Amino acid sequence: MTAAAPMHHHEPHLIDRLPAVRGRLTANAPLANVTWFRVGGPAEVMFKPADAEDLAAFLAGCPADVPVTVIGVASNLLVRDGGVPGVVVRLGRAFAEIAVDAGTADGMQIRAGAAALDLNVAVAARDAGIAGLEFLSGIPGTIGGALRMNGGAYGRELSDVVVSATALDREGREHALDRGALGLTYRHCAVPEDWIFTGATLRGHPGDPAGIGHRMHEISSARADSQPVRARTGGSTFANPPGEKAWALIDRAGCRGLMIGGAQVSEKHCNFLLNLGSATADDLESLGEEVRRRVYETSGIELRWEIRRIGVPAPGKTIPGSTP
Repeated sequence: MTAAAPMHHHEPHLIDRLPAVRGRLTANAPLANVTWFRVGGPAEVMFKPADAEDLAAFLAGCPADVPVTVIGVASNLLVRDGGVPGVVVRLGRAFAEIAVDAGTADGMQIRAGAAALDLNVAVAARDAGIAGLEFLSGIPGTIGGALRMNGGAYGRELSDVVVSATALDREGREHALDRGALGLTYRHCAVPEDWIFTGATLRGHPGDPAGIGHRMHEISSARADSQPVRARTGGSTFANPPGEKAWALIDRAGCRGLMIGGAQVSEKHCNFLLNLGSATADDLESLGEEVRRRVYETSGIELRWEIRRIGVPAPGKTIPGSTP
């Protein structure tokens, strides 16, 4: 007779400690299929709030020791192989609305939810005859992500056009932030990391829809020519150091085409990392750190990651480039 299997004590999952919501909570939610790189472990819990009130109530009731991380369309995000502890918030349709702000005398403002795609905001501006927001069509992300990193392309950045933004703090309180309060500098924003942007008001100037459309077409052509747009990549890897171009430093350090595991520095544009199909997040981050090391050795310049890296390494691994 075989001995009965030992009784396993059921470890309560984090999801059991979270407040009730109207949106959706999912335990051990895969994230790899969400990110452009197509790598990384799961979210301990994924939360898709029904609307801003649902998100605020959740934050107010979520235990203080539980980390909360927000992701957009994950175009500039690397999720590590061990996944993301705590709650990952993904804003859906309720946060993607875009409207021309009728409350202004000249009608040259647009209000957009944090989950609105930058491209869709540019299109809405074009249709309304609002010029100056075309550059958004060259940023493959959401308005929330653009706020978080002062996203920019083709000579302009969010700080040039943002009037104000709204954000929820970790306790679920709403804050209205004017441009000064956002503290936007190159690829950086001074708003606390754990605040979640819910929307923004952007300002342009009067323009002709045909001319605006022409400018957007130029931007999409320029992107297709210079960037690996159909690949498993994550947008620009490193921020340009003052007075320098990251891609040129990387090229000069001999890193064009460099590979680690299934990860490669793009041959087409060396400030992009590619998942050739079998890469792990560790391959990609290790490759990025190797590029940083070589650039520092050849130029004395320390590249700063522009890609946001979240989560923990696979068991038994340490974060590349960090001392264990």
